[in-house]
Amino acid sequence: MTGPVEHPSLLIVDDDPVFCDVLAKAMTKRGFDVTYTHTITSALEKVESLMPEYAIIDLKLSDESGLILIDKIKKLDPGTRIVMLTGYASIATAVEAIKLGATHYLAKPVDVNDIMAAFERTSGDTEVPISSHPLSVGRLEWEYIHRILTENNNNISVTARILNMHRRTLQRKLAKKPV
Repeated sequence: MTGPVEHPSLLIVDDDPVFCDVLAKAMTKRGFDVTYTHTITSALEKVESLMPEYAIIDLKLSDESGLILIDKIKKLDPGTRIVMLTGYASIATAVEAIKLGATHYLAKPVDVNDIMAAFERTSGDTEVPISSHPLSVGRLEWEYIHRILTENNNNISVTARILNMHRRTLQRKLAKKPV
């Protein structure tokens, strides 16, 4: 006689309840035991009690950065496979997510099959095509702002001072999706 089938545990952290619900259902169908939450505080509580084998974390959680969670999860359990999702993709945040221990970094909208493939990635891909188009001026500005923001631990006030920009102007630029 065999015991109950144990499914791998998955924690989803995203501040969009509808997205969490849809993603949780899709991942449950793929054999995961899914738990989801919408804030960093509640995610940290769940991580300590659940110790998930897998995690899907949104980069922008209200006014906080999901990068914080990658760091804390990896310190608690270095074996957790983490995929960071974002609607605000930038080179600076992608680099930081990977340096902190994320398995992969995907831009929304994302397909569940892409997430599943990202969990399986164990190394880089030398066959990734190199774009023949340079970044637009708007995208370069977005990347530069995010690099400075990341270097200053996501502190808006300090970043605005460094960029010689009014704080509200910076917040408006950060609220826009990249070009």
